[in-house]
Amino acid sequence: MAMDIICVGEMVIDFLPGEESGVYIRKAGGAPANVAIAAARNGLKSGFCGCVGDDDFGRFLFDTLKSNNVTVLCPEMIKEAVTTMAFVTLNSDGERSFTFARKPGADMFLTRNHVDNARVTGTRVLHAGSCSLSKNPASDATVYAMEQAKKAGRLVSFDVNYRNLLWDDDRDAAKTAVQKILPLVDMLKISEEELDFVGGEENIPNAAEKYGITLIVETLGSRGARCFWNGNIISVPGLKAKCVVDTTGAGDAFWGGFLSCLIKSGVEKTTDLTPEIIKNALQYGNIAGWLCVQKKGAIESLPTSEEIEAIRKEMAL
Repeated sequence: MAMDIICVGEMVIDFLPGEESGVYIRKAGGAPANVAIAAARNGLKSGFCGCVGDDDFGRFLFDTLKSNNVTVLCPEMIKEAVTTMAFVTLNSDGERSFTFARKPGADMFLTRNHVDNARVTGTRVLHAGSCSLSKNPASDATVYAMEQAKKAGRLVSFDVNYRNLLWDDDRDAAKTAVQKILPLVDMLKISEEELDFVGGEENIPNAAEKYGITLIVETLGSRGARCFWNGNIISVPGLKAKCVVDTTGAGDAFWGGFLSCLIKSGVEKTTDLTPEIIKNALQYGNIAGWLCVQKKGAIESLPTSEEIEAIRKEMAL
């Protein structure tokens, strides 16, 4: 079965703060996995390429994918792998802090042998994230999948989702790895905190030209989002949040919604993009991220297309 979107990357377990102090709620997470599920909840044929450990946590992660209609493209359990767990703390300002348990990044053990070339070259969009580059051989496998999709003329999406602990606090190494693969990227998602990966906000147009990136989307949290495309800036305003803004999974909900809208609009190649399609996708993604915030984040909070359309209708967007 041909996929609308395949996401390559890590998957973790986020332990989010519960209602009582010291109590955590176990939820599946990981940026590419979240995007895969967000796309599936928007009615797309979605696949995930990543490996987790053969333990209770690993089973929980893959059961979460399958129960959300995501096709698992790797062997389900890798005995040598170690599932990554992250204890997430949110303060009153919406700022996150992470405490990782066990060996960060060890859940990957993704190799080229796990990358199904026929699936990758047959998908409409291949998506990956920078955390997928942080550990070998996962980095090699992620780049390989992106190369195969690019050669086949498929759209390649990439999310700069830096986490210092996954990179052993080496931000420069993360920048180097990301910049190395940017020529493979058609659509780039970046947040304000990660703008230095492309030389700063003022350098975005130059970065797009230098690396051949068609569009760069900067997410602005409660202030909305904007897209740099063909020398133009297309912006959408933010929606007022009812709780903390920086919520686990909100950015992934945004990007999953954005890509889903592009795919549903019939975008097969970069020349299919128009200002109207891009603005529509930005609005769609913005609402998806906003809805995720209202539900306090993580995979269980990624919205469906019906929920997004209801808000769009309500707000006459």
